[in-house]
Amino acid sequence: MKPSVRFPVTSTLLARLAYTSIIANVAIVVTGGGVRLTRSGLGCPTWPRCTDESYTTTPEMGVNGVIEFGNRLLTFVVGIIALAVVLGVLAQRPRRRGLLPLSVAVLLGIPAQAVIGGITVLTHLNPWVVGLHFLASMVVIAAAYALWRRIVEPDGPATPTVPAPLRTLALLTTLVSAAVLVVGTWVTGSGPHAGDQGAARNGLDPEAISQVHADGVFLLIGLSVALVLAFRAVGAARAARAAALLVAVELGQGLIGFVQYFTHLPVVLVAAHMLGSCLVLLASLAVLWSTRERRPVAPPARPAPAAEPVTAVA
Repeated sequence: MKPSVRFPVTSTLLARLAYTSIIANVAIVVTGGGVRLTRSGLGCPTWPRCTDESYTTTPEMGVNGVIEFGNRLLTFVVGIIALAVVLGVLAQRPRRRGLLPLSVAVLLGIPAQAVIGGITVLTHLNPWVVGLHFLASMVVIAAAYALWRRIVEPDGPATPTVPAPLRTLALLTTLVSAAVLVVGTWVTGSGPHAGDQGAARNGLDPEAISQVHADGVFLLIGLSVALVLAFRAVGAARAARAAALLVAVELGQGLIGFVQYFTHLPVVLVAAHMLGSCLVLLASLAVLWSTRERRPVAPPARPAPAAEPVTAVA
């Protein structure tokens, strides 16, 4: 009987698949924003069907139906990529520790996110559910990023690269970044881009909640600048570069936010702001990962060969 042939899954191939998964999950956030910004949120007025009689859009539903249904189809593309990562992890020999739970978490997060998306339709785009839909995508992106980093890192134990107080500061910065994302969904829920003309708003005062969001952004930038200076002070060059990139992304995102606010939320800038939210999250996670590193595990030393017995010569 011939031995079964396994498809070789290298760490490079697996890393590329995981990186593609990150890009795909960011893309579906942006396209999901496009659904809302084009008022196509109820282009398919029910879920999981597109209409009561059809799983697909119909000509009578027009361009809004096409946009909404197209975004639903993208969920399958993202899911296929995530499934490919899981299969790649299972096929890898030797299998790396910790990869399978992370890859399964990403895979299961996609249908969970899709179900929340369906609930948004069934609740006629309730702004709180819409916000939860966005945040669920952020969780999946974070898991996909963690998986990618685990793949590209060596398989040794994690060791700190900066003192404990700075690791705590990096964690605090990441938590503030997450809080800014949460408050950002409240701002969206109070604004004009509801996804459909008949969708309700959350009732919060747009100016007041926008100010709270801006205050959180200022706090986040301040913490990030402090990280840059602190990492440089202790000679952690890699961590300092990651923090400097985070500051640059935050400044770009903040600029977009201010411009869109004072120009009455043009669609293009709102879409750019959603992409920026994903980039801020990824940059925050990169800083957190830069506070420790994994080194390759040294192979066990081979025992020295036994010395040959010496025979005495008479």
